[in-house]
Amino acid sequence: MIPTLRVLANMGSLQRLFPLWLLAVGPAVAFWTPLLIPALLYGIVVQFFVEYVMHRFLLHREPPTDQSPFNELYRSHIGHHEFPANPEFFTGGDNWYAVRFGLVSTLLHTLVLWPFLGLETAAFLSYVALFGGSVSAFAFYEYCHTLAHLQVPKGWFGKAVTQSHLRHHFNDHDATFHVSFGMGWIDRLFGTTYQREQARDRFDPETILSMGMDPEDLRLVTARKAWGLPSMPHRGRAR
Repeated sequence: MIPTLRVLANMGSLQRLFPLWLLAVGPAVAFWTPLLIPALLYGIVVQFFVEYVMHRFLLHREPPTDQSPFNELYRSHIGHHEFPANPEFFTGGDNWYAVRFGLVSTLLHTLVLWPFLGLETAAFLSYVALFGGSVSAFAFYEYCHTLAHLQVPKGWFGKAVTQSHLRHHFNDHDATFHVSFGMGWIDRLFGTTYQREQARDRFDPETILSMGMDPEDLRLVTARKAWGLPSMPHRGRAR
């Protein structure tokens, strides 16, 4: 656990979210109301859906043809697939993205709830739900994701998380988009569960780590150079 927590402590996004999380937890304890229970549960569940949707539709979107946006996508996710053991690529390069996303989401939730609860209550519940519940779920996701990629002793929990997530990396990058432990039901809901026969049909040892792209694609070669990575990652193999 200690090596995993050490990596988490150095993640820029979690460092920036931590004081905002404290600002949610502190007032929630001080001004407790039963309404905070559904608010926190809502924030947690929403984050698990956000985890899935962003992973599947944003990070696994069609690679841009222009090099500059491609480099950003490479830093956000493609590089993590090509070099899955490199902690520098466990997360994207924009450490403020999660903060901006949370603030905008809080504003939108506040505007929706304002007519029903009043501005003060709407803002309070929205902030606690998203910066208390959602940020807690996000930290749990980062823990699961980091644990899956680190070569450390693992108990049943770590082995389950690792087996599930590494199927996405080394067997079928078009399935198993959830990462957080126990969230496989979201993949089942959207039809992206891991299926061994389907994975074998899709599997290509030359492109599995580059998410279906030719590893010698000029965009990949240029992006690796831009981020100071080796020219070619090790290829994967079916399991």
